[in-house]
Amino acid sequence: MPLSDRIWLALRAAPAISLGDAFWYGLMAGVAWLALYVVLRRAMAGRKIVPRFPTLKQLGWEILYSLRSLLVFGAVGSFVAFAGYSGWTRFYMRIDDFGWTWFVASIVLIIFIHDTYFYWTHRLMHHRRLFRIFHRVHHLSINPTPWAAYSFSTFEAVVQAGISPLVVFTMPVHPLAFLTFMIWQISFNVLGHCGYELLPRWFMQCWLAKFLNTSTHHAMHHEAFRANYGLYFNFWDRLLGTNHPQYEQRFAAVTGPSVEVEKSGMQIR
Repeated sequence: MPLSDRIWLALRAAPAISLGDAFWYGLMAGVAWLALYVVLRRAMAGRKIVPRFPTLKQLGWEILYSLRSLLVFGAVGSFVAFAGYSGWTRFYMRIDDFGWTWFVASIVLIIFIHDTYFYWTHRLMHHRRLFRIFHRVHHLSINPTPWAAYSFSTFEAVVQAGISPLVVFTMPVHPLAFLTFMIWQISFNVLGHCGYELLPRWFMQCWLAKFLNTSTHHAMHHEAFRANYGLYFNFWDRLLGTNHPQYEQRFAAVTGPSVEVEKSGMQIR
């Protein structure tokens, strides 16, 4: 394919990728916001991790920063598309080329790769010389809402989008498998920032708690900054001792019957 055609197709892909990400992000974050902050606000008040509710100003900047991130994701996606049209990636189009076993396994593998990628880039962005440049915008949301999931600086958005070229340049992946991963990623990210603990109290006593993270885990990261760096899984934080020392106690308090909600914070201001 001529270079001019590859460039044109890649440029056309950018808005499509941004709009596709915006659809899934808007759907997941919108449903979470509507359910937890509007319809079930009073019923779920005891499960609010930080009792006070966010201001409309916070909601506005989270959405605006998220929109900017979506544009960055589209630009990185355009580069990946150009690489794909140029034959530089390992995308394949026929599932039979690698079979259904690899199709499913590739999704699981991408999730684990992303979790590792996220933990280490996240810790790096917390370095005092990098934090203001990369990660400060995300931490403006000390009490995050679902719309904080993509509330990044431009530089952090590039880092977050970096998982796409990392994966497609190094392993065979079907576009549908990558889309499945993206839906998982957006869903888990939105839940991690939703501000409510949705899991039952007994979860922390289950073996899954040593494996999967919770909304409380990430909400405490937004409060404390220097702990709970993981995304999907808890093994990097456990292995390297970066879980917040009061994580389990906080989870028990949020999910327990004795939680008291600040009545003054029951309405969005």
